[in-house]
Amino acid sequence: MQESAANSKPHLLRVLGPLETITILVGSVIGSGIFLVPNTIAAQVGSFGLIIAVWLVSGLLTLFGALSYAELGGMIPHAGGQYAYLREAYGKLPAFLFGWTEFLVIKAGSIAAVAVAFALYFGYFIPESVQPLYHKTVYLLSFPIEDAGVKLVAIACILVLSIVNYLGVRFGGWVQNIFTFLKVGALAGLIGLVFILGRPAEHAFQPFLPEQGSAGLLSAFGVAMVAALWAYDGWNNATYVAAEVRQPQRNIPLALFVGTSLVVVIYLAANVAYAYVLPVAAVAQSQLVAADALRTFLGSTGGAVISGAVLISTFGTVNGMILSGARVTYAMANDRVFFSQMGDVHSRFRTPHVSIAVQGVWSALLTLSGRFDQLFTYVVFAAWMFYALTTGGVFVLRRKWPHVERPYRTWGYPFVPLLFIVISALFVVNTLITDPRDSLFGLVIVMLGVPAYFYWNVRAKRRRS
Repeated sequence: MQESAANSKPHLLRVLGPLETITILVGSVIGSGIFLVPNTIAAQVGSFGLIIAVWLVSGLLTLFGALSYAELGGMIPHAGGQYAYLREAYGKLPAFLFGWTEFLVIKAGSIAAVAVAFALYFGYFIPESVQPLYHKTVYLLSFPIEDAGVKLVAIACILVLSIVNYLGVRFGGWVQNIFTFLKVGALAGLIGLVFILGRPAEHAFQPFLPEQGSAGLLSAFGVAMVAALWAYDGWNNATYVAAEVRQPQRNIPLALFVGTSLVVVIYLAANVAYAYVLPVAAVAQSQLVAADALRTFLGSTGGAVISGAVLISTFGTVNGMILSGARVTYAMANDRVFFSQMGDVHSRFRTPHVSIAVQGVWSALLTLSGRFDQLFTYVVFAAWMFYALTTGGVFVLRRKWPHVERPYRTWGYPFVPLLFIVISALFVVNTLITDPRDSLFGLVIVMLGVPAYFYWNVRAKRRRS
């Protein structure tokens, strides 16, 4: 009877093709980063050649991580992706700590941050007479909520896209396709406009290289890479929906390689376009480099064009994160190490509807609190720690499961995954040294998952008995 009931329980459907899987990756990565961090990188390295080197090296490092995940994704095409890889390589506790941190801070904080970015650029199209209301501070039970209108629009964005993904992964995939094509098209159009209508700046692409090297330059290059890697983050999201991808043994590795490579090309092209119409010094001083680049030949219209492009980009990114993020808590619940209801699948829409709803509510609360950015800062190092551990799973599982079929084997093994692990470890150690306070808070958030894990583990054992 129990087996029959288990078989009749609704399950996720494999309806996502290679296109949807690629657009989930590309759409999750390309958000606001390419519009916000170029000035940080230019200010650190100070020359066009090194700017391109930072984006290229960071892109190759990201690709190395994606190639490593591709082997794991082809071999373990399960819901939750990275969570499942950690579980099979190291056991349930490390996997749970990743899922706990992902749900509590990383994914929810990212959704909140990008939704607020969407709302801020949405404000560009609000009449000046309404702007004071849009940025008004209101009090909820004596708790101050700054920029209440911005927060309201951000929460509305999260709510709408949570409903979209509640109604079916196919529907969410279509929305992802549309907005990823729109954002890639918008970026390609902006880059094209720069070269067609723009005029090269005086001293364009200059200085190409720094006049003299120094030990400090290497440190600056590393700091600049941190900003670039933030812009590349989200490439692992495609693995989370593996249980809903057709032919996952083929399409997950394909999406990781093609999607990541496409993002690298787009980012490099965008930075060449910025440097074509703005001197490197101007890029370093610009808070909104894309808008300033368009303003050189479109005037005030450039602000509206770039604001529209950012709206499209951030909307698609929020959709990709909502679609993929709920699959991690769904996988945890099915392993009986999280709230059991979050492992439910809707009988009609075949989505992890409870996980999507809880993720949406928690993200909205973080948006309302205004603390999402600080929380995310706390666990940046933890995210990279889990990246390194997951990539290490390639080595662990080759030893643990030597005869299991691997539809894709990591190119450049063992050097490619090893290089990714080493640089990720250096990033974690550097963060711990340079920002011990925030890192300690982040470590506390991760370690709070230990008693939570044992609580759910005891509950699961009692149920089985």
